[in-house]
Amino acid sequence: MNIEISRRQSLILDYIREHGSVQVDQLSSHLQVTPQTIRRDLNQLYELQLLQRVHGGAVVKDNVENLGYGARKILMAEEKSDIARRAAELLPNNSSLFINIGTTTERVAEYLDQHKGMLVITNNINVASMLWPVPGLEVMITGGAVRRSDGGIVGSSAEEFIDNFKVDYAIIGCSAIDNEGELFDFDLKEVRVTRAIIAHARSVILVTDSLKFERRAPIR
Repeated sequence: MNIEISRRQSLILDYIREHGSVQVDQLSSHLQVTPQTIRRDLNQLYELQLLQRVHGGAVVKDNVENLGYGARKILMAEEKSDIARRAAELLPNNSSLFINIGTTTERVAEYLDQHKGMLVITNNINVASMLWPVPGLEVMITGGAVRRSDGGIVGSSAEEFIDNFKVDYAIIGCSAIDNEGELFDFDLKEVRVTRAIIAHARSVILVTDSLKFERRAPIR
């Protein structure tokens, strides 16, 4: 069955994917239509299952494409900070770790600025940029092409680089968690790198906000 939506509704979906959340007044001003029109559009998008109601607003219904990087940074920001702070507390000085792709894993990196004697290996160029100036940390970054959408590095070169190490900890994220506790993401290359990270770490810490229990992604 073909799903037909208006040009304005398509713009609403694009806006939510880019910004991460929706406010009726903000959309009304952005698209220069009345709030009542926006509410009708949103209700139709809910009925078509193109939008997903979540705590604090709505996100684009998951299919084969993740939300934009900017949207993911905004969503659940306070919760991600709390998770990241606690995860950083679990990491002792003079340890080694992987940090993979994700906005929550990047938050963990922000809380490592007081650690000493730590080796951080990452396939996330944002993490590397954040940590290389920090005294007391040695930072290594995998090889491979940098993904333009979020600064992630994926592919066989990244996997081969990771194979050279056995670290104390891995800090990983995911895009979705199902009822059985299995982890899912949107990019097969990213998943393969994450599997390599898990296989070459003595302990694995998953950092993920509660929204991931409401979302769906196709790759286990």
